[in-house]
Amino acid sequence: MAEMQRVCRKCLLRDMPEVEYFQNMYTYIANLPAEDKVSGKEYEERLSECRQCGHLLNGMCRICGCFVEMRAAVAIRHCPGAEKRW
Repeated sequence: MAEMQRVCRKCLLRDMPEVEYFQNMYTYIANLPAEDKVSGKEYEERLSECRQCGHLLNGMCRICGCFVEMRAAVAIRHCPGAEKRW
């Protein structure tokens, strides 16, 4: 079975229409290999913690600059805060 490669179609977010940008992000998450992703329940729990965090701004973590929806989907990732939320 051939391994699916994740390819960024554009390098700058400002070059993408907003709808295409968000669809690209959700496609990336959906295409993560199952062994690399957290369960749907854990994903929602992580996002719930992020929603309560004062460092969340427009979907981004102000500590590390990541998009929390992408970071929360990856099993080996964790909250970058000093007091880890997840």
